Amino acid sequence: MNTVWMTVAAYLIGSISFAVVMSKLFGIADPRTYGSKNPGATNVLRSGNKGAAIMTLVGDGAKGWLAVWLAMRYQDQLQIGDATIALVAIAVFLGHLWPVFFRFVGGKGVATALGVLLGLNPWLGLATLVTWLAVAFAFRYSSLAALVAAVFAPFYYGLLFGVEPQLFAVFVMSALLAFRHSKNISNLLAGKESRIGSKSKDAVKAKKK
Repeated sequence: MNTVWMTVAAYLIGSISFAVVMSKLFGIADPRTYGSKNPGATNVLRSGNKGAAIMTLVGDGAKGWLAVWLAMRYQDQLQIGDATIALVAIAVFLGHLWPVFFRFVGGKGVATALGVLLGLNPWLGLATLVTWLAVAFAFRYSSLAALVAAVFAPFYYGLLFGVEPQLFAVFVMSALLAFRHSKNISNLLAGKESRIGSKSKDAVKAKKK
């Protein structure tokens, strides 16, 4: 029973879309209406409001970390195993991708996945973050950085901890993240992908109205 309610709770936590919440708080256009139409930090940044983008990044990452941290913190008291922690990790990530509070229209999961990895182990999260930063700094494509980091995350986990239930969760998140970036992959191959920091004309117009 503990596994069921913890998994549901994790999904509900993940369903909080900080991109939408912060956009409303900062008085900027809904990120689902401009740019990539993705409710995530990168698209919020296209509005030109760095503060909203930073808060979105922190919020989306924090919810992934919190769900996993709580499961691991109370693992003994609730008598749950590593398999439950893996389910919690997947559930909070799924909540971000398909949030029940926002008609199942969610983001691509980069920040939330990083939060989950940090919750599983700080070194795992740090290694993945460094990978993302290195690719993003070199090529200025958030999507490319996310895809490369997604490929390396399971490798890092296996290297650090071997084959455990949480490794399955990392594999699932990596596969879903790649799936959610399918359009970005096409844009990258066609040379049409937007670079980090580029503003969306739609967001600027929406802000003026």
